[in-house]
Amino acid sequence: MLHFARWKTVVILAVCLLGTLIAMANLVPRSAFPGWFPARQISLGLDLRGGSYLLLEVDINTVVRERLDGMIEGARTRLRAGNIRYVNLASDAANRRMGMRVLDAAQVPAAMAVLRELANPIQMSTGQNVPDIEVTSAPDGQVWAALTESGLRAKATSAVEQSIEIVRRRIDETGVAEALIARQGQSRILVTLPGVEDPNRIKDLLGRTARMTFHLVDESAAMAATPPPGVMFLPAERGGERVAVRRRVEVDGANLTNARAGQDSRNGEWVVNFQFDSVGTRRFAQITRENVGRPFAVVLDDKVITAPVIREPITGGQGQISGSFNAQSANDLAVLLRAGALPAPLTVVEERTVGPELGADAIRAGAYALGAGTILVFLYMGLAYGLLGWFANIALAFNILLVVAGMSLLEATLTLPGIAGIVLTLGTALDANILINERIREEVRNGRTPISALEAGYTKASGTIMDSNLTNLIAMGCLYGFGSGTVKGFAVTVAIGTIVQMWTATVLTRLFTSWWYRATRPKELPVFQRPGLSLYERLRRPLFRIFPDGTRIPFMRGARMGLIVSALLSTGSVAIAFYPGLEKGIDFKGGIEMEVRTPQAGDIALLRSSVGALNLGDATILQFGDASTYAIRLPAQGDEGAVQASVNKVRDALEQVAPGTRILRVEAVGNRVSNELFIGGLMALGLSFIAMLIYIWVRFEWQFGIAAIITLILDATKTIGFMVLFQVEFNLTTIAGILTVIGFSANDKVVVFDRMRENLRKFKTMPLEQLVDLSINETMNRSLGTSMTLLLSAVPLAFFGGDTLSGFAWVMVVGIVISAGSSVFIAAPIVLFTGRNRMRRDEQTAAPAGAKAVK
Repeated sequence: MLHFARWKTVVILAVCLLGTLIAMANLVPRSAFPGWFPARQISLGLDLRGGSYLLLEVDINTVVRERLDGMIEGARTRLRAGNIRYVNLASDAANRRMGMRVLDAAQVPAAMAVLRELANPIQMSTGQNVPDIEVTSAPDGQVWAALTESGLRAKATSAVEQSIEIVRRRIDETGVAEALIARQGQSRILVTLPGVEDPNRIKDLLGRTARMTFHLVDESAAMAATPPPGVMFLPAERGGERVAVRRRVEVDGANLTNARAGQDSRNGEWVVNFQFDSVGTRRFAQITRENVGRPFAVVLDDKVITAPVIREPITGGQGQISGSFNAQSANDLAVLLRAGALPAPLTVVEERTVGPELGADAIRAGAYALGAGTILVFLYMGLAYGLLGWFANIALAFNILLVVAGMSLLEATLTLPGIAGIVLTLGTALDANILINERIREEVRNGRTPISALEAGYTKASGTIMDSNLTNLIAMGCLYGFGSGTVKGFAVTVAIGTIVQMWTATVLTRLFTSWWYRATRPKELPVFQRPGLSLYERLRRPLFRIFPDGTRIPFMRGARMGLIVSALLSTGSVAIAFYPGLEKGIDFKGGIEMEVRTPQAGDIALLRSSVGALNLGDATILQFGDASTYAIRLPAQGDEGAVQASVNKVRDALEQVAPGTRILRVEAVGNRVSNELFIGGLMALGLSFIAMLIYIWVRFEWQFGIAAIITLILDATKTIGFMVLFQVEFNLTTIAGILTVIGFSANDKVVVFDRMRENLRKFKTMPLEQLVDLSINETMNRSLGTSMTLLLSAVPLAFFGGDTLSGFAWVMVVGIVISAGSSVFIAAPIVLFTGRNRMRRDEQTAAPAGAKAVK
């Protein structure tokens, strides 16, 4: 196992060198690379570089209503042409259908044929075309045309795809660089805007449908109480008076080819000049020629911008929109018209904005946590395992470089939770090396030669390493599948780190060890201290042990007490989780969180009164950090539109009482999104339990699977109890912490279970209670060592990771401590009590002389 062919050595070193070069490429600006060079780099997330994250939702109901309205207009024309008498022609948007009652029963088949003509063909995956509506009738002459499920899906897909393209064009027009626009789910669009501190203007541009149409004004219906057929009342943008316009669209804004802001040469007012394509030009010329002297309304998003009287035919295909514009509003309207109209309104359902100052603070905090964690973990491994520990540290350095390289190749986005993932990789990456080193010590203690001990250490530990790391990958897979935003970055980072560390621990350290062994040919391995050694030799060997070697502590004597205490603590934790309950973060309860900084030390009473006067619910304003920084929290505001309106009101109120106030961070989550995130987080927890149960059940016996899942549930409930007692927010980040704890806890249990399984084969007549105690004693240094490396990497996060990661880090710290104890006092006793009869059926009779059978 310690022999490496030359080609293998070359490949290993090439991987390390290539990974280092790819990782180091992130230190060079992308612009420094030639255009032909395929430079791949990690992008900084918005929480590190500053910017805005917007989640938009396409209003599919509007798409349905417009389709039904179009069907009604088409049906009215065709029914009139066919002399079909009907009443109550109307749409039923709730049931996605339109219908009428035909007065003559003999004309029902003809009416149904007319409605079928309104269908649009949909191409299925089989290549077959099917209509998007289904026409049905009732004995009383009622005829319905309903959108089919396939028709609805096709309409929704088309609307979302069209919206994405229009959103992209609108953002490109504003000059925002490196914006990301992507579809999320069935009806949502994710927009990230790097460097945009105040996304209000972008939200205004994206939130407007910008559908412009031209309609003739029906002056005869202006004084009517209700609009006659074919006429609708629309508000005027100026003055708010009602304008009666014909429903028929004479010219559609879709025929515009250009729109530019300019100033009227006659009065200097800002206007928008537009140009039609050939179809629009002909139609515009025909309408203006036939309707000289009549008002012609320009309608934008169901509001009449202007309604000038046609003085003469306009045949050049050019026109001008006037109104109460200033330079920016005219430019914005021109941008909207050039980009095209959205097929349906977009609503901002989630907003997260981080200013560049907070981004710089986050990078600094992450660097401190990473630096402190690296130093502590390196020192621990070197001092606890001597020369073999320093080999592990070198491999760990390459591990970090390869993780960065992997993220670079994927062009992943590094977020603050992602930095936390790299920090935690420091702890988990050494778990495999601790397993190997402990196994090597054990083999040396059993009298093996140095070469035999090294080979046995790497060989026997490999299966346990695979099992323990796969449980962590299961947890990260569940987190990625049901997490959101930056939490997915954490899952990706930890997953890459887990995969890479299995390679560096089992291959790279083995290469270093083989080099050292061939160069020195030692008579004994430097894994134990010996009297009379030189200072150099003592430093090459472990300087301390967390747990003494060769212990025989009878842990199972306290098995029942451990289970009772654990059950009581978990029951109490579940009780307080319901009352007083978890402190849900904004991710799960909805609402608004803002972090603001006033130009000088602010008056908190004045800020509270200004925000309180907005009547937005129970607002909380706290001083946060220095005397000029404040945290503002508002409860959920109802629907997503109300949330965004509330954010704008708070911005305006703060600007009035403290001009120059900067918004450092905004998080606004609507009720619907918060419910989805909460359900997704709980599903991630539940599925991780089920997946680990199945995996451990398959790899071991059912007793081990039951013990593992019960222990994981008890560990999770006690961790949640800690969160309730210390008011740690329950949000997506702490869900990530709980899942990481679950992965680590399962990892720890797998190591103990693996040793139990090995000892069951080795000591076929040993009483099960003694065998469980022996297995725990033999793996105690490994369990405590891994717990120590994780603690040394998590504690710096708690102190240096900032407000965003402090809750996550403390959940990790507490969960690690709970998991270390549960392996001994919960998981092992459950295996003992459930497996006593099956694993040791003849224990009483087969026990050797002098051995006490378990009763």
